[in-house]
Amino acid sequence: MASVRAGVVGVGHLGYHHARNYAGLDSVKLVGLVDTDPQRLAKATSDFGVPGFATLDELIDAGIDAASVVVPTSAHCETALRLLDAGIDVMVEKPIAVSIDEAQQMVSRAAQTGRILQVGHIERFNGAVAALFESVREPRFIECHRLSPYPNRGDDVSVVLDLMIHDLEIVLSLVGEPVKAVDAVGVSVFSKYEDIANARLRFASGCVANITSSRVSVERMRKIRIFARDAYVSTDYSAQEVLVYRKKPGPLETGMSPMDLISVEPLPVHKDEPLKLELASFVKCVQERRRPLVAGEDALAALSLAQQVVDSIREHL
Repeated sequence: MASVRAGVVGVGHLGYHHARNYAGLDSVKLVGLVDTDPQRLAKATSDFGVPGFATLDELIDAGIDAASVVVPTSAHCETALRLLDAGIDVMVEKPIAVSIDEAQQMVSRAAQTGRILQVGHIERFNGAVAALFESVREPRFIECHRLSPYPNRGDDVSVVLDLMIHDLEIVLSLVGEPVKAVDAVGVSVFSKYEDIANARLRFASGCVANITSSRVSVERMRKIRIFARDAYVSTDYSAQEVLVYRKKPGPLETGMSPMDLISVEPLPVHKDEPLKLELASFVKCVQERRRPLVAGEDALAALSLAQQVVDSIREHL
């Protein structure tokens, strides 16, 4: 199968690692990089031995099949539309766009041009999340915590769009039902948008999800805990570990501790760099012309829910 000719638009902190991973994939020929910062561009082109371009048009003219869009969220839509119109498959970082309207434009344009649009909800390529999806059926209560120190990047949007949207997409996929009610609170600390937020979601089945995100925490935490009908599952994204708690068969005998009837089973997890797996999957989708794990439509649904969360926060201010 022919190598995919790929480019990266934006080689800041995350875009640099897109370029690094493309350069390391046998199925990819990294054709070139674009960035408006000459120093960033010079470092990346030197490190990976590929041309650097000052404009998107130059990268398109170099003849690429696919591109990662790793620019500020406010530029996602314009950049992705230009690439799609040029017949190029697009991998755009999350959130897909700053607004529902822009996201809908991107999804529609991908459909019209017959191009692939994948969105960088990277947690779906975390080995622990893959194991979680295989083990959970009919969740009844979900609790997510995603906490980190202030990043000095990504603060051009609310923490709901920056961090919480990862968990919103995962929860939507896990439950697979419409959200019936959203109640949320949030506060700004350093940026002009929410830096801490909590959302409580109720689904059609009665499942409830409680999701907390913060980018002003001293310690990092990325965990999801799920109560299902037959198990309690605890997942640590960072450690890529999943523990499943189940009640053993049989009665509780006199003098026995109830905890003696609880089994704890660690699930096998395939550990690898999630970004590497995500980009390898994107390239495979480009080669085989198949739907990505997180397509534009999925990211649009997550963004729509994130907007409901933001609206709920701000209506109480």
